Amino acid sequence: MTKYLLFALLFIPQWALSKANINTVSVEVVTELSPPNQLLQNDQVAGTSTELVKKILTHAQINARFTMYPWARAYLLAKKHPNTLIYSMARTTEREPLFHWIGPVALFKLGFVSLKGRTDIKIASLTQAIPYRLALQRGDISELVLKSHGFDYILTADIAQSYKLLMAKKVDIILDDARYLAPLASSFGLPGDSFRFVYEVPELTLNGYLAASVTTPMSIVRALRAAHKTMQNSKEYKRVMSQ
Repeated sequence: MTKYLLFALLFIPQWALSKANINTVSVEVVTELSPPNQLLQNDQVAGTSTELVKKILTHAQINARFTMYPWARAYLLAKKHPNTLIYSMARTTEREPLFHWIGPVALFKLGFVSLKGRTDIKIASLTQAIPYRLALQRGDISELVLKSHGFDYILTADIAQSYKLLMAKKVDIILDDARYLAPLASSFGLPGDSFRFVYEVPELTLNGYLAASVTTPMSIVRALRAAHKTMQNSKEYKRVMSQ
């Protein structure tokens, strides 16, 4: 009987073995605070992009644990550890070889944001923003872009810290998406119109990707990519990407 069992196992299709392996693997999923895409509700990671990622994992039949960190730490964990996913991350030339890229799960149109009452802040071009005091999140794509244009800035751990500096008037402007100002204001218990979108930075209109650490097995990567492709045709995916 043992001999026949071993013989049978030799002829199990490779795809079946890969599928079995996927179903027994749990991945770590890391992200940062970025309402409404990624936020904490009852100590659980939630948000529009989070729900999209969860559905992709469900389609791929992969178990996962979600954890929220400051961006720089989330990025380091995803870069160093196998079976680790990260979102919503800008895809850059420098990052390209460091991850397996699954697909977009968010769309960002970033620009400068001030307090509603700061009508003295007038920005009609990127260079006009340079003199203002600016806060950015450490390791964020916006830091790389604006540094190349000669900006000076204060670095924070996450978007909430940047908003706190803005509200305390320790900086004049921060960077965010115009569509997210009301949710952020609400998270601080403020009226939805407490912040003012001043100027959209053309270079910072980009997709936020779901990506996997480069040491993640290709069986998992392929399953995630197939699941993402399936999700792209859904109304939920199109809603999240258009917000």
